[in-house]
Amino acid sequence: MADPSTYRPAPGAIPISPGVYKFRDAHGRVIYVGKAKSLRPRLSSYFQDLAGLHPRTATMVTTAASVEWTVVATEVEALQLEYSWIKEFDPRFNVKYRDDKSYPELAVTLNEEYPRVQVMRGAHKKGVRYFGPYGHAWAIRETVDLLLRVFPVRTCSNGVFKRARQVGRPCLLGYIGKCAAPCVGKVTADEHRALAEDFCDFMAGRTGNYLRRLEAQMQEAAEELEYEKAARLRDDIGALKRAMEKNAIVLADATDADLLAVAEDELEAAVQIFHVRGGRVRGQRGWVTDKVEDVDTAGLVEHALQQLYGAAAADERNESVPREVLVPALPDPVGPIRDWLSELRGSQVDLRIPQRGDKKDLMATVQRNAQQALALHKTKRASDLTTRSRALQEIADALELDSVPLRIECFDISHLQGEDVVASMVVFEDGLARKSEYRRFQIKGFAGQDDVRSMHEVIGRRFRRYLQEREQTGEWAVPEADDEGEGPRTEDGRPRRFAYPPQLLVVDGGQPQVAAAKRALDELGIDDVALCGLAKRLEEVWLPGEDDPVVLPRSSEGLYLLQRVRDEAHRFAITYQRAKRSKRLTAGELDSVPGLGETRRRALLKHFGSLKKLRAATVDELCAVPGIGRRTAETVAAVLSSRTPAAPAVNTATGEIIEDGADEVVTAVPRTAPSQETP
Repeated sequence: MADPSTYRPAPGAIPISPGVYKFRDAHGRVIYVGKAKSLRPRLSSYFQDLAGLHPRTATMVTTAASVEWTVVATEVEALQLEYSWIKEFDPRFNVKYRDDKSYPELAVTLNEEYPRVQVMRGAHKKGVRYFGPYGHAWAIRETVDLLLRVFPVRTCSNGVFKRARQVGRPCLLGYIGKCAAPCVGKVTADEHRALAEDFCDFMAGRTGNYLRRLEAQMQEAAEELEYEKAARLRDDIGALKRAMEKNAIVLADATDADLLAVAEDELEAAVQIFHVRGGRVRGQRGWVTDKVEDVDTAGLVEHALQQLYGAAAADERNESVPREVLVPALPDPVGPIRDWLSELRGSQVDLRIPQRGDKKDLMATVQRNAQQALALHKTKRASDLTTRSRALQEIADALELDSVPLRIECFDISHLQGEDVVASMVVFEDGLARKSEYRRFQIKGFAGQDDVRSMHEVIGRRFRRYLQEREQTGEWAVPEADDEGEGPRTEDGRPRRFAYPPQLLVVDGGQPQVAAAKRALDELGIDDVALCGLAKRLEEVWLPGEDDPVVLPRSSEGLYLLQRVRDEAHRFAITYQRAKRSKRLTAGELDSVPGLGETRRRALLKHFGSLKKLRAATVDELCAVPGIGRRTAETVAAVLSSRTPAAPAVNTATGEIIEDGADEVVTAVPRTAPSQETP
């Protein structure tokens, strides 16, 4: 680990001009590229006390061995140079996009004497017109097949084209009218290029004028009694309209725009882009990126725009940059990126956040697609056996365990300003959640915001039950599962809840929570269970008795698995805590209703589900509940309507505002099917 002070530039040596800088490691490899409107304050910020830096930034500056910079004239030039260097050096600490070359596009090779329509992937080439990208190559071929009867541009490879010229006989498409057959001289090179340009104009969204021209030609042919020509033009118009119908109309004003949305968590982010041309969605693409540098949503947007439009700098006709680019957050400062896009397009580009109307609604759709893409990526990552095995091995290596932790248990404490203190225990076996093994704890011995004391109590209770069940069976080894795989059972056939000990015990928290859990294990004589804590803010792994944490790489599958375990414990705990709070508030409201006993209170809660819905119920609706007469219903309605809902409370663990009973189920969350609510 290098000391940043050993390569810190001398005071006054860094210019105050705009520029781009590179950090290199001891082997001379570029590990980070950045830009700045003023190099001196930006680079000086990297050489402050390491304790004041973000953990990812601190890791970068301690990995680096030197820094260098290049001065440019404007911030736009800095943006362009930064993109070029990131592409050239692929620095490990910069945001890394994946799958950016996997989406096919429709390409027209206008740089050839006889332009060709084909499916292309990868970097854009000079002189080639691109449309898309599309989700699947077959979607491009379907569109092209419909348009070839109207624009019979060649689609054959150069080898097929040369052979046809040599033998003087066109291919099958030339015979059936889906190619103008320039290979055998049916049309000249200029006529074929005109067909290709009409094809490009139609794909670019300029469809109205062309359709009106064909309709006028059809009417003229019909008036001159050329019915065969009129029928052919009618069929051409129908084919064009069917091709247009494949793209849904989303904006009524024939807008050309790209909409970009981002869904992110601590380690990764998913970017989704919708390409709208002529008011229709012409293409969609997306990336998943590792957040290997300290970057917010605005920074992710800036990187995505560079990735999306950087290749357009080499194109002659930069129609890939639309008139409008809609984003969820504007880069800071926004001027250089807006000027860069306008320079690429050759005219002004409106970069903004949609505030209302159809564009805002469409942006919400793009956002949902980004969230689903991130969830799908995580699901695939979690379900892959090889990846899970690697994650478990990385955890074992990092924590110096004798074997991989096949069973991991994680504990989390949740409360609301010291009230309704609860805890959760989630279980992962072989890297997958075992929801039937989840457990919940009520902490009633004391109240307050003492998470350390709560953690000590919960760990003690869990392992005391484990020792009790093991002693009852008379076995001091791990019990085997029964024939149905349900685990060990008591004499009356009920499953033993805490019969299996984990190989790894994870607590949500840092050094204090780990010390409390270790103390609870020591008090019970448990010395064969590994223990660690995962602190959420910095994602550090704490071990008992250690002054410094274990820092796993941000791209580590082991860290990703620990995060999933911790987040699942947090979700399960806060869901239980919200249910308990809802019950308590509801019971408090109904306790003061004269003549309403426990049985009828439960009937009301079961029927309406939440206090909010119960308040909104009419007297007739209350009477529909079994056991509730009209007089009781009127009393309940009068008592509830006379009280205003309490002010929103704030969950101290998450900072969330919790509305009083809004959309919360009063009954407890089942152990075998916990709620999927995200805290």
